[in-house]
Amino acid sequence: MQNQEPPTEFLDKMRGLLGDGFAAFAASFDEPRRVGLRLNTLKTSVADFNSKPVFALSSVGPHEPAAFLLADPAAQPGKHPFHEAGVYYLQEPAAVVVGSVVDPQPGEWVLDLAAAPGGKSTHLAARLGDSGLLVANDIDHSRAQILAQNMERWGSRHALLTNATPSQLADQFGGIFDRVLVDAPCSGEGLFRRMGSFAWSEANVTACAVRQSHILEDAARLLRPGGRLVYATCTFSPEENEGVIAQFLAAHPDFALEPIPPITGAAPGQPAWVNSDLPLDRALRLWPHRFPGEGHFIARLQRQGGGGVDYALFQPRASREARALWADFAANELGDFVYEEERLHEANGRLYLIPPDAPATGSVRLVRYGLLLGELRRNHFRPAHTLALALKPHEHGQTADFAPDDPQLVCYLAGEDIAWAGASGWVLVTVDGFGLGWGKGGNGRLKNHYPRGLRRG
Repeated sequence: MQNQEPPTEFLDKMRGLLGDGFAAFAASFDEPRRVGLRLNTLKTSVADFNSKPVFALSSVGPHEPAAFLLADPAAQPGKHPFHEAGVYYLQEPAAVVVGSVVDPQPGEWVLDLAAAPGGKSTHLAARLGDSGLLVANDIDHSRAQILAQNMERWGSRHALLTNATPSQLADQFGGIFDRVLVDAPCSGEGLFRRMGSFAWSEANVTACAVRQSHILEDAARLLRPGGRLVYATCTFSPEENEGVIAQFLAAHPDFALEPIPPITGAAPGQPAWVNSDLPLDRALRLWPHRFPGEGHFIARLQRQGGGGVDYALFQPRASREARALWADFAANELGDFVYEEERLHEANGRLYLIPPDAPATGSVRLVRYGLLLGELRRNHFRPAHTLALALKPHEHGQTADFAPDDPQLVCYLAGEDIAWAGASGWVLVTVDGFGLGWGKGGNGRLKNHYPRGLRRG
């Protein structure tokens, strides 16, 4: 599709800010956008994936070894079965940098405050590994459902998904998080090349900056002393970037900007654009004429001090019947799946495995209570699609494994039953060992249990 010219008023503003650099910036809108692919290191390693000749890839840089650029613009990674299995996430290359700057460490508690559609949350989950806690939140209910779908495909077991306002989260949790990401709603100037021209005005830029400042106030309440807050936008206007950070720091002397490790192609923040003497050059700007992405601003702040805060624990509850149905399923249909019974939680006819030591959520609306194991039916347990995507190879029971181009796999993804020579019972359908979904074997057939909403036409 032909790229559309951004609004004249926006270009005039950028010309005034960039000076001699404006010509290269404007020319970038005529360049094709780059497609990024980030591996799910919860399921595979860079070395193992590179051993499979799936797509021609090039590295995005040392800041994220698991992220790549697609070398072939005609490639369709979104249609490959590996995408359905959550082996990778298609993410805009500049957005990948945000997760790298957050840099969560194993065991930490991390909050993604405006998480949908889930690209950055999946990145944070992969960085955490099978440890710690990720709370991924979105204020919009429909967007929270999209977030849930992407997180479930990712196979993370240590995540709570919430649908709440930042102030509701701050009131409930207080300062319990080691790292908080504010991927702030913004005027979206970095998306012109991807989305074409759209309504833009200085009034909207100003309104966004006000909203962003309010969100940052709540984010500060959620961060523990010594913790780190990352603020990011996909826009260029200083009012929404350096201006918001300068205003926040003026009101919060207990926060300080941290230097960010060098990112190839990144430019520093511009304190002069908001007439500030603060070290705003410690922030990063990713410009489309300097970095293979659509444009971002990223700042990392640390809250001074140390020590933790007290919090109430989530109290999982599951009936004796629910525990028995699950235990029977796990013993007979799974492999070496180790779990702590006290983490089982029953809600609305479903059974979940709650992350260890999760905080009480009070009146905060939960979209997902950790890992969804399955549904509780009368006298039997039906495993969830989410569980199929989260199981590791040693946890598999009966498995039907296919190559990505196997005609039987094509039939399965279309919702058809396929031939089965194994024993009766639940069967995990996999592609090159990666879980895709469930089938139920019997009488020489594998009855299809792939979700109807995901089936290919």
